[in-house]
Amino acid sequence: MFDIQEELKKLPASPGVYLMHSANEEIIYVGKAINLRNRVRQYFRESTNKTSKIERMVSNIAYFEYIVTDSELEALILECNLIKKHRPRYNTMLKDDKTYPYIKVTVGEAFPRILFSRSMNKDHSRYFGPYTSAGSVNDTIELLRKIYNVRSCRKKLPEDIGKGRPCLNYHIKQCKAPCMGYISSEDYKKNVDEAVEFLNGKYDKVLKMLEEKMYKASENMDFEKAADYRDLLNSVRNIAQKQKITSDEFMDRDVIAYASEDFDAVVQVFFVREGKLVGREHFHLSTAYMATGEQILSSFIKQYYSGTPFVPKEILLPIELEDSEVISQWLSRIKNSKVRILTPKKGEKEKMVELAAKNAKIVLDQDKDKIKRDEERTIGAVRQLFEILGIYSKSETYRLEAFDISNTAGLLSVGSMIVYEKGKPKRNDYRKFKIKTIIGPDDYGSMREVLTRRFTHGLEEMKEANEGDINYGKFTRFPELIMMDGGMGQVNIALEVLEELGVNIPVCGMVKDDHHRTRGLYFNGEELPIDTHGEMFKLITRVQDEAHRFAIEFHRSLRGKNQVKSILDDIPGIGPTRRRALMKNFKTIEDIIGAQIEELARVDGMNVVAAENVYEFFHNHKEKQ
Repeated sequence: MFDIQEELKKLPASPGVYLMHSANEEIIYVGKAINLRNRVRQYFRESTNKTSKIERMVSNIAYFEYIVTDSELEALILECNLIKKHRPRYNTMLKDDKTYPYIKVTVGEAFPRILFSRSMNKDHSRYFGPYTSAGSVNDTIELLRKIYNVRSCRKKLPEDIGKGRPCLNYHIKQCKAPCMGYISSEDYKKNVDEAVEFLNGKYDKVLKMLEEKMYKASENMDFEKAADYRDLLNSVRNIAQKQKITSDEFMDRDVIAYASEDFDAVVQVFFVREGKLVGREHFHLSTAYMATGEQILSSFIKQYYSGTPFVPKEILLPIELEDSEVISQWLSRIKNSKVRILTPKKGEKEKMVELAAKNAKIVLDQDKDKIKRDEERTIGAVRQLFEILGIYSKSETYRLEAFDISNTAGLLSVGSMIVYEKGKPKRNDYRKFKIKTIIGPDDYGSMREVLTRRFTHGLEEMKEANEGDINYGKFTRFPELIMMDGGMGQVNIALEVLEELGVNIPVCGMVKDDHHRTRGLYFNGEELPIDTHGEMFKLITRVQDEAHRFAIEFHRSLRGKNQVKSILDDIPGIGPTRRRALMKNFKTIEDIIGAQIEELARVDGMNVVAAENVYEFFHNHKEKQ
C-alpha cells in the first residue's frame, strides 16, 4: 500500500522528474522540478491554490515516482522525453503531430541534387525551410532544375559515369548529363552554387539572366524558347514576391505567440529563415482552465522542439519565461550552438510577435465558433433532450442506446444496438443480434429478445467483473437513456424487460407521423411535442436513421445466396433444381417475394402448384405483419 504522506517525507531536495500514477497504473502527469521535495509536496497541500484540472488530477493520484537528475537541464530533457512517450492526460498536450517539407541540396555529393525532404538530418546536405506547403516546395525544385540543369537521378557519381545512356531530362535540355561526363564537376557545382544563392533569396541574378535569354531568343526568332523563358521569369517573380523581408539581419528565428480561452489555446509560429518569412503554422493545445501564457508557451516549446528537426538561433516570445535560461541551454545542446530566447520590447521584432499573436487570436476565434456550432449540434442537443425528459446525467457522457429490428417478410430477423455519447455515435460500442427465438414477422417479440439478451449479458459481465474474472465486457456499460424506434408499444416492451431484470433505465419512444417522420417523444405515458426545427430534433432523427441503417446493413450482409437457398428450402415442392432456377431468374429474394403466381410459374421447371406454394409462403408472412 502506497502511503502518499509517508512517501512525501522521503522526497530529496534535488532536481529531477516526477511521474503521477492512477490506480490502474496509468501515468497521468509528468513534471520537472529544481527541488523535487518542494514541488511535489505542493500538489498535496490544502492551502495551495490549484486549478480545477490540477484538483481533478490530484484526486486521481494513487502513487507517484521520481527520477533524480544532476541538473535542471537534465530534468527538462527527461521531462520532454517522458511526455512525448506517455502523453499523460493532465499535461498540456499538443493536438497536432505535423512534419514540414524542406528543400535539400546534397552538397556532400560530387554532383549534388536538389530534393524534397520531410526531415533534416546530419548528412552533409544543406536544408532550406521549413515550408508549410509541399506544393510550393515541389514547384520551386522543378523551377531550379529547369534553370540550373541540376540532375534528379539516383545514380552514384562519379562511379556510374558512362554507364547506360542519358535520360529524357538531357534530351529536353533540363540536365547536362553528368552521368555521361558531358559536364565537369567544377562547372556542375557552379550551377548548384547559383541554385543555393537563389534559395538564399538572391533573385536579381536569375531575373537578369532569364531576361537576357528571353530577349536573345526573341531576336533569333525562336519564339517558343522565348515563351519558355518568359514563363520561367514569371515563376521567379512570383516566388520572389512571396518572400517578405522581416529583418535586415540574415538570421534564422522562430517568432512564437499565443491566444487562449478557457481550456483551449492556439500557438502561432512564424518561420524566419535568412531574414525572410518563409512560412507560418498554428498549433492547438488543450490546457488547464485559464492557464497562464507562461505555462502555455513553456509547454509548447518543450514539446515542439523535442520533435522538430530544426532549431533556429533565436526564438522570439511575447512574454518572459521563468525557465527560459534552462530551456535555452537545452536547445543550444540540441543545435550544438547558442540559442537565444528573447522578449522584444520595440522595433521590428516586437511587431513580428504582435503579428503572430494577432494570427493566433484569429485562428482561435474561428475554431471557437466551429467548436461552438459542433457542441450545439451534439452535446448541446443531447443535453436539451435529457433536460426535457428530466433525466440527470451523473457522468455527463449522456450515453444513450437505440434499437431497431430488420427482416424480410419475417425471415432472417436481426436486431441492432447503436450507442451515442455526448451527442456523437460511439461505433466501437455498436452491437448486432441474430434473432434466435422468434419465427416470423414479430417485431415486438424480436425486440424483447434483443433487449433481454443485451441487458442479461451486461448483468452477467458485471457479476463476473465483481468476482474478479474479467475487467470489462462488451455490454458492461449501461445507458442513461434507451430510445425506441416507435411509440407506446415499443416503450412498454422495453420497460417490461427492464423490470423483469431489475434494471432501472429511462425509456423514451421516438413517435412517427403518417409519413414516417418523427413528430414527438413518448415518455412516462404521454407524448411530448418537439421543435422540428431545433438541434434536438435533428439529433433524434440522426439516432433513428443510424439505428435503422445499422440494422439494414447487418440484414443485407446475411442475405447472401447461402441464406436465400436456406429460405427456399423451407418451401414445399421446391428442391435444388427449382431453387437454382428461381435464383437464376429473380437474382434476389426480394424479387421472388414481389413476383406474382403467373411470373413464378413461367420459371423453368416450375408449375402452378409450386408457384402457389412459393407465393403463399411469403405472403402469409406479410399478412401476419
